[in-house]
Amino acid sequence: MLTDYFLNHGFSFFASGWTQFAGGFFVAFMIMLLFGRSFIRAMRTFQKKGQPISENVPETHRAKAGTPTMGGILIVVAILVASLLFMPMSNPTGWIALASLVMFGGLGFVDDYKKVSSQSKKASNGLSPLTRLLTEAVFVVILAYLVNKTIPPYIPEYSVSIGAGIILPFGFLYYLFAYFVICGGANATNITDGLDGMLAKLYMPVLVVLVVALYGATRIGFMDTVMFLPMASGLYAVLGGAFGAVLGFLWYNSKPASIFMGDVGSLALGGFMGTVAMLLKSEIIMGIAAGMMVLILLSSFVQTMYFKATRHISGTGRRLFLRAPLHHHFEELGWAETKIVDRFFILSIMFSGLALVLLKFA
Repeated sequence: MLTDYFLNHGFSFFASGWTQFAGGFFVAFMIMLLFGRSFIRAMRTFQKKGQPISENVPETHRAKAGTPTMGGILIVVAILVASLLFMPMSNPTGWIALASLVMFGGLGFVDDYKKVSSQSKKASNGLSPLTRLLTEAVFVVILAYLVNKTIPPYIPEYSVSIGAGIILPFGFLYYLFAYFVICGGANATNITDGLDGMLAKLYMPVLVVLVVALYGATRIGFMDTVMFLPMASGLYAVLGGAFGAVLGFLWYNSKPASIFMGDVGSLALGGFMGTVAMLLKSEIIMGIAAGMMVLILLSSFVQTMYFKATRHISGTGRRLFLRAPLHHHFEELGWAETKIVDRFFILSIMFSGLALVLLKFA
């Protein structure tokens, strides 16, 4: 809105993607900072007992009982407001990214509401895994179709970039690939959101990589290995808003957390992350940057598969980790929560650094 208004009145300064990014960042961060405390009070009043603590987490988490959840609502609102103020309204890429945010955020809201309203400590108390995966599949089909429509004519339809300027047409398999990228991103962030401040800290380095990829995709010659995607310029304000909202949320979510993000936030950010990566043709780069979250997701999957396999073979299920996901394993080993978060944050920075190197030279 503001960008279009000022451009129509001759203020070319707002044509800069970095102006839009800075505006989105500032507005989203200030929304989180100014309205965070009153939002937490409202959630505490509405939820009364807060988020029920799952029976599948270490005993140390029992002290967090009563902490309100669904802080992701404010994150989504902050990103939406900041983006609508500063993104060019005629550019579809920003709208597609925001659509993914709202879709997955809405799914997470339903899941959170079921958990809070029932106050059950069973992990299965929210939406069933099948319901979630099928709903996510519908979202992915819609988003992948829209993403493909933004790709310029000199790039084959339904194609995937694997680096070094190599583009592979995937045809119908493009939708399957999109499912792994977008749905995988959503579930990776969802699983990662298990310790105070952890998802926010692991998510920000990935955002840095996406911002650099965005700059490369909208500037000819900046990165020879990145395809020129002029429509991607609509993402500057959106990514700025995401950065400001996540950083602002960390203000209240750092240990001891005053509020939890909830599925409404973690699913929204993950679906958003995967969708933006597809809009930038940087899916593989995003997967590397999010390597720490991918490892956390894989730890939970491997634990489940190993338990089922050993139970089928020997009649007694065994576990590879003391507890899954990976951060709970280290908690069981006696690591302090802050130490786990900080070390995972360091690893996330290293994964993102590797992604930046590959983005520039691969």
